[in-house]
Amino acid sequence: MQITGRGLLFLLFAAPIMASSVWLPVLEWVGWGWLVVAFGLLAWDWRLARPISRFELTRLHDSRLSLGGRNRITIEIKTADWADIPTRLMVRDEPPLPFMIEENWGEGAISPNEPFRMTYIAIPRRRGNYRFGRTHLRWVGPLGLVRRQGYAENEADVKVYPNLLAVRKYDLLLQQNRLKEMGLRNTRLTGEGTDFEGLREYRQGDSFRRINWKSTARRNRPITVDYQTERSQNIVTMIDVGRMMQSTVDGLTKLDHVLNTVLLLGYVASGMGDRIGMLTFADRVQTYMRPKQGRAQFYKMLEQLYRIEPEPVEPAYAGAINYLMRQQRRRSLAIVFTDISSGYGLDSLIASTIQLSKRHLTLVVTIKDPDVVDRSEAAAEDSATLYQRVIAEKMLDQRQIGLDRLRQYGVLTLDVTADRLSLRVIDRYLDLKSRLKI
Repeated sequence: MQITGRGLLFLLFAAPIMASSVWLPVLEWVGWGWLVVAFGLLAWDWRLARPISRFELTRLHDSRLSLGGRNRITIEIKTADWADIPTRLMVRDEPPLPFMIEENWGEGAISPNEPFRMTYIAIPRRRGNYRFGRTHLRWVGPLGLVRRQGYAENEADVKVYPNLLAVRKYDLLLQQNRLKEMGLRNTRLTGEGTDFEGLREYRQGDSFRRINWKSTARRNRPITVDYQTERSQNIVTMIDVGRMMQSTVDGLTKLDHVLNTVLLLGYVASGMGDRIGMLTFADRVQTYMRPKQGRAQFYKMLEQLYRIEPEPVEPAYAGAINYLMRQQRRRSLAIVFTDISSGYGLDSLIASTIQLSKRHLTLVVTIKDPDVVDRSEAAAEDSATLYQRVIAEKMLDQRQIGLDRLRQYGVLTLDVTADRLSLRVIDRYLDLKSRLKI
């Protein structure tokens, strides 16, 4: 039991009464009487406060938490007390230790008609299985004299997946036709395909074969049919899970940034009717999903992405690309997510992607390292800083040379910062699709 400030003042009021007994001895007995009454009221208030079983606690959150996302965790507390007297309380939750947390405590009042809710933000930094701990409560008795505390045994397991919050945001903005707020273009594909798109008035230059004569006769003016190109195209994401993808950028590994991007790309592509597939590799091919259509394929990808872990080995580009070319013979957009290093690894990447680009449209995506960029631009204040700057400049030069060599052989490249990776990749995909490059 803890005594509140009010309860402490109530007890201390006996002190001046007993001190006054120097002049009036009977006041000593009044002071002791006051203490007896005070302790009795404290005990009564503690009893009225009742144990933690009076509360019903529920932790509310998504069944799958999103990696690197601002996940909302809500603690809802209800009480079924007969008296409609608000109870002041403070609550603190125990999220998994690896999570970044924004104020996982709160305070307020609760009554039978007004349940208490406390919401905080949890930002997971790694995928995997985690466990929430107990929820701790501290509440004040109805007289405001004492404070009780306890905890609810509401431990619960939770899984952290690649960022589903970005998928939901995309879906919401798509429904509201507000994709520009996310940095994406609205893409409408028209062309010489066979899928019906709509009717419009004839414009100079339209082919006479496109005139819909029934609609023309009905409206007494030339009406043209618009067709959209067939949307069922193949997209294959090749994900390097080797040692270079373990480095951290903005709190997440490069691999985790890539997995978040692949998840959102898979959702967008499946929504546009394309077949989406995936291949992961390090020194060997680890997983392969043949391109398929539909949301079911997206959820299969989600489960695969959840399990992917990096390996401390060099990626075998040749083996992975040869495997893909044997499995996927129909022309596709092959997006290779990797990191560029000098030496044999870079030569292998260039040689392999050149072969891949002869059959498939190939896009190599890399993530810029802001620490290397900052060191290359730092002022040379001493010999150590100068050395770091020279090494950083050399690394950036080698990286740029590698990207230039890829472009010379017709391989598309995209080198972006981690915070823009998803938007830039999807924007490039939509651009290629709108220009019928796939």
